[in-house]
Amino acid sequence: MAVPVTRRRLLAGSGTLGAGIAFTGPVEALFSGSAQAAEVGGAAGYGPLVPDPKGVLDLPRGFRYTILSREGEPLRSGQGPVPSHHDGMAAFPGRRAGEVLLVRNHENRPDAAHRVPAVDGLTYDPEGKGGCTALEVDAAGRVRAERVAIAGTAVNCAGGPTPWGTWLTCEETEDRAGTNGYTKDHGFVFEVDPRGRRTEPVPLTAMGRFQHEAVAVDPRDGVVYETEDAFDRPFGLFYRFLPHRPRGGFGSLRAGGRLEAMRVPDVPDLSVVREPGTVFERIEWAAVPDPLARRTPIRFQDFGPRGITHAQKLEGCYWGGDRVYFVSSFARSREGSGADHFGQVWSYEPARRRLTLVVVFGPDTDVQAPGESPDNICLAPQGGLMVCEDGSGAQHVFGVTRGRQVYPMARNRQNIGTEAEPEWGEFAGVTFSPDGRTMFVNVYDPGTTFAVTGPWRRM
Repeated sequence: MAVPVTRRRLLAGSGTLGAGIAFTGPVEALFSGSAQAAEVGGAAGYGPLVPDPKGVLDLPRGFRYTILSREGEPLRSGQGPVPSHHDGMAAFPGRRAGEVLLVRNHENRPDAAHRVPAVDGLTYDPEGKGGCTALEVDAAGRVRAERVAIAGTAVNCAGGPTPWGTWLTCEETEDRAGTNGYTKDHGFVFEVDPRGRRTEPVPLTAMGRFQHEAVAVDPRDGVVYETEDAFDRPFGLFYRFLPHRPRGGFGSLRAGGRLEAMRVPDVPDLSVVREPGTVFERIEWAAVPDPLARRTPIRFQDFGPRGITHAQKLEGCYWGGDRVYFVSSFARSREGSGADHFGQVWSYEPARRRLTLVVVFGPDTDVQAPGESPDNICLAPQGGLMVCEDGSGAQHVFGVTRGRQVYPMARNRQNIGTEAEPEWGEFAGVTFSPDGRTMFVNVYDPGTTFAVTGPWRRM
C-alpha cells in the first residue's frame, strides 16, 4: 500500500526549499518499480540545485543555461518586442543538422504588457493580444531567427504537436466578439507551421469552443484528445475529436469531425478517485450537443440522464506509447470539487477503453503549502517525466524517474514580487530537442525562454 509523503518530509529529504510534489502509487506503463511512495532527492536525479550567482536559474552541478529570449527585447524579425507570458511550447527538427525550431505560446490577455505583434496574413482578430512566436536555434544553441508565427488570438495557454510536424495552439478563454474589445469569438484551436510557410489564422471550430488547455494526437489514427481548464463549476471536461480527415497533414483538421466528451460511468467528478492504480473499464464517449457553445458553454450542456464526467484544472496532455496522459493540476473542495488533491495524472488507453489513475500528487498535511501542482508536463528522452510546477512559493521543474523518484531539475530565482513578499513565476512549456540533448523551458513571468544543457543520463 502506498504511503503518503508530506511536504515537510520532502523538504527534509531534498535540501531544496520549496520542493512540494508528493507522488504515490504505481505508475503502470510509464515507470517500473515497487508501489512505495516516491521521494525527492536521495540517489535520484542529478544532485542538489546549485544557487545561480546571477539569481536567474538554479540547476544541478554540471548543467548550464542559456537565455534564448526575454519579453520586451526586440524580435529578431523586427516585428516588435518579444511578447509577454511565455507558456506552452514544442520543439521540431529544423532544416539543417542539429537545428531546432521552437513554437512558443503567449498567454496574453487584454492587459498584457507586450502583445504578439499583428502581422498581415497571420492575424485572426486585430484586438487579440495572444498568439505564438517561432525561434530557430542552430546546432551551437544560438538563436538565428525569431518571428511571429500567428497573432490576434487570445490567452494561448498550451497545445500540442501533430504527427505531421505542426503545432496546435489553444485559446484558454470563451470570450465572444464584443467582450474585452474582441472583434471575433475566441476559445478555439489554431494550427501553426513552425517553418512559417503555410500558417493561416483559421480557427478549427469543429474541435470546440471552450477554455482549451492542451491537446495530444494519437499518431495511429489521428484522434485528438483535448483538456479543458475551466475556472468555475462544474469545471472542465476531457474531450476527443474524431477528424473527418485523420492524419491528413497540415490543414486537414479544417475538414471537421465529431467532438465527444468522456463519461466515466457513475463518476461525475474525477477528484473523488483517490487510490493510484484505480482502473475504469468501458469508458464511454458522449457526443457534444453544441461544439460551438452558441448559447451554453459545453460543460453546462445537457448530456442526457447519465450526465458527463468533470474535473477541476485539467491541464497537461501528451501521448506516450499506446495511450494518452492528462493532468488535473489540483482539486479543492472549497471551490466545488468533490475532494482535494495537489494533482493527478491519468492515462486513457483507446484500444481497451480503459482509464487509469496513474499518479497522485498529495495533498499533504502542511496547510501552509496549498498551491503546489503539476502543469505542463512532457516525457523526457532520458526516461520518466519532466513536470512544470505552478503553485505557491518557489517554482521548480521536477523530474520523475521510472522508479517514481522525484528530483529537482531547475528552480526559478527571478523575483517578481517584493523583498518582503517574494513571488516567482511559474515554469511552462518544457520540451526537448529532437536529439534529446537540450531541454527548453519557459518562465511565464517575466517571459523567458531557456535552453538547458548538461550531463543528461538515463533515468
